[in-house]
Amino acid sequence: MAPTTKGRIVTSTNPEERLELSAKVYAKHLADGATSPLNNLEEGFNWATTGPTIAPAQAFHKEAERLKGEMEKAYRQRDLLQAPVDALTNYSKNKLKGQFQKNPKKLADWGYAIDDTPKVKK
Repeated sequence: MAPTTKGRIVTSTNPEERLELSAKVYAKHLADGATSPLNNLEEGFNWATTGPTIAPAQAFHKEAERLKGEMEKAYRQRDLLQAPVDALTNYSKNKLKGQFQKNPKKLADWGYAIDDTPKVKK
């Protein structure tokens, strides 16, 4: 008798690849019909109820990936606009700090956070 081939079953951690694998398992289960060894699963697992949810899960994944691309595009557009805004805000802070040297707490009127607690010695 030939020895049993040992091998590890590799399951991806990538959600898209896991959904593709689930779809393949479900398709094979449906193709085997009544002879499928997955008909009598224990512990509340049931391909008849869970299998049909694979396609909607894949559709939601594709939509999420599309939105992720749009999100990255929006972040790039935001970053282009934010750099000059940040520079102007910082320049304004310095201008106001110079104008209110004796009372820097007045910068709070413009929305700047003022921390007047003493610095902790190292």
